Amino acid sequence: MPALLYECFSGIAGNMNLGALIDVGVPSDHLRSELSHLGLDNEFELSIAREKSNGIAGTLVRVACEPSDEVRNLTQIKEIIHGAPYSEFVKQAATSTFELLAEAEAKVHDTDINNVHFHEVGAVDAIVDIVGSAIAMEYLQPNRVYCGPIELGSGTVQSEHGTLPIPAPATLQLLIGKPTTRGNVPFEATTPTGAALLCNYVDGFEIPSSFRTTRVGYGLGEKQSPLPNVVRISAGELGESLQSAENVEIECNIDDMNPEAYEYLITRLFSLGAVDVFLTPIVMKKSRPATKLTVLAPRASENEIVDEILRSTTTSGVRMHAVQKKLLDREVQTVTTSLGQIRVKTVRLPDGGTRWKLEHDDVLSIANETDLSYLEVKRILEREVNNLLGSHE
Repeated sequence: MPALLYECFSGIAGNMNLGALIDVGVPSDHLRSELSHLGLDNEFELSIAREKSNGIAGTLVRVACEPSDEVRNLTQIKEIIHGAPYSEFVKQAATSTFELLAEAEAKVHDTDINNVHFHEVGAVDAIVDIVGSAIAMEYLQPNRVYCGPIELGSGTVQSEHGTLPIPAPATLQLLIGKPTTRGNVPFEATTPTGAALLCNYVDGFEIPSSFRTTRVGYGLGEKQSPLPNVVRISAGELGESLQSAENVEIECNIDDMNPEAYEYLITRLFSLGAVDVFLTPIVMKKSRPATKLTVLAPRASENEIVDEILRSTTTSGVRMHAVQKKLLDREVQTVTTSLGQIRVKTVRLPDGGTRWKLEHDDVLSIANETDLSYLEVKRILEREVNNLLGSHE
């Protein structure tokens, strides 16, 4: 199944996501069987039923939990996941989702991630929703996952911290830089768990320009609203290998700064979300040699990057303009070799073929950890990966 497209026009919660994944093709018996490996059967009951919301039929998942005052922290949840006989994909995917959720809560409450203790992460229903989603994603094996604007809802929500405005702080923290809408439904449309699931699995928060749908699934929520309270997941094929992306290009000319300052600047800009940073030697007025700094960045990072350029260089201003990019569809996979694990980036060509390239940082790391040179490590890895994947760049 090459691609999935999320449409969260009524938001998304953990159980809604599970319902949509079942509706789009994951067998409910498979999900039940795999969830039984958690060893929490006495703590929850999984109900899966066909229901309707405003006339739209879909799958409604309910996770009924036994009343308990137990609050698990992140370490305890990881022990449960890694103690179960799951594949590395399921363990890693579920753990990553919980880490995103805990990091958001830690940021909101200004504490260390290991000190986060709260019902939203530790509750059994969150464990079922998150591990179940990892099991479902492993079953479907999408090459790419997309998501359009995410509805957050309106009003207030009750939490262990009291009454909070919608969106909940952790939800908002998770979705910084992501496209959202508000006020279309009169309740909490997107929960922290739903937001964390999207952040973990979605490759692009955009609607593909060409998408051939082959199957549609609806995951239902239980609240009533003017809109159908559902999340829709479409499975299908991307119409072309080229994907579109819009960035902002930020430039400035600098002729009076010590070049040694650029190393710090480039590192900072990438940490703030820059897609690319490069320096071009130029000649300015009065034949003065200078450097043109060019930064390609997403709109969400624009202000922080501009502030950093003005703070860390001698320029007094920058030029900005929107740029449209066309990108080959790509995926990153981890391959096990005789020298260890290596990330490999594979792109799909317009003619349907593929090519791949080793992740430079992984090659360098392995070279630093062994007595082999960088070139020797690269040759060994390319030969082994080539045997698995075929020709490369």
